Amino acid sequence: MIEEKVLIQNFVAKKKRERLKKPDWLKIRVGDPTNQNAVLKLIDGLNLHTVCQEARCPNIFECWTDKTATFMLGGDTCTRHCGFCAVNKGVPMDLDPEEPRHVAEAVGHLGLEHAVITSVNRDDLPDGGAMHWAKTIRTVHQMNPTCRVEVLIPDFQGNENALNTVLAARPEVLNHNTETIARLYRRVRPDANYQQTLTLLERAAHYRDTQFSRMKTKSGIMAGLGETFEEVVELMKDLRSVSCDIMTIGQYLQPYERRLPVERYVTPEEFAEWKRIGLEMGFKHVESSPLTRSSYHARQQTESGEANVVSVGK
Repeated sequence: MIEEKVLIQNFVAKKKRERLKKPDWLKIRVGDPTNQNAVLKLIDGLNLHTVCQEARCPNIFECWTDKTATFMLGGDTCTRHCGFCAVNKGVPMDLDPEEPRHVAEAVGHLGLEHAVITSVNRDDLPDGGAMHWAKTIRTVHQMNPTCRVEVLIPDFQGNENALNTVLAARPEVLNHNTETIARLYRRVRPDANYQQTLTLLERAAHYRDTQFSRMKTKSGIMAGLGETFEEVVELMKDLRSVSCDIMTIGQYLQPYERRLPVERYVTPEEFAEWKRIGLEMGFKHVESSPLTRSSYHARQQTESGEANVVSVGK
């Protein structure tokens, strides 16, 4: 663990003098603060966390203006040390037993029909928080019968029983992000394993095919961390080999100085080409643009061949 931390720190130090200027296409719309303040008041009042805030998402103004947010379970402290992430690292507090109900209440207050829920990694727990996940999914469904639930889950350290616990609660979308290409895993995700991520998605696809055909599987990556265009295409092939339905590709943005620097800004034309290639490969939907994040435009991502829904995403 210490070796990986030093690796990240040395890499960041080396790149400090090589900061890239953001291109015009990454300009962010601030929007009307009225709904943003309403969402913040609701989140704070229910003692909830959102990945919009914790991960410093560039789309927070757009999504909160639309009265949408991505709820984050398990507190605001993660047990892992990913080189790209802005979420606090360290020893988390105990799980809040009221959190599943509070998330369901927030979904109801916002009038959502498509709720996106994620979490910090909780490697301190025997099941990685899987039971807490399952309770949240079921509570959201019970209190909001028409709401579709999309979950962006951790890898549970490869624990198949933990994954099955979440799948048994029947989320409509099971998302687990690949984040980057295999070659960059040690630097970008030092506590994770590329093949383990593919195995999780393969198991989820098997559950979809045998138990719950309404569920879709999904994964996403960040571009601009040192990968090549062709390496992203190879990763897309890997995701299709495990029958992944939906893919998201967005530009990595350094959240603060001690996180990994941006290696390059990918052009909108390249993102468009990845989308074209992905759709030809057989993905049901590919969301690919500089400001795309894993739950950005979640409604549109899951609409293929289905009735319209109102999304919660960023």
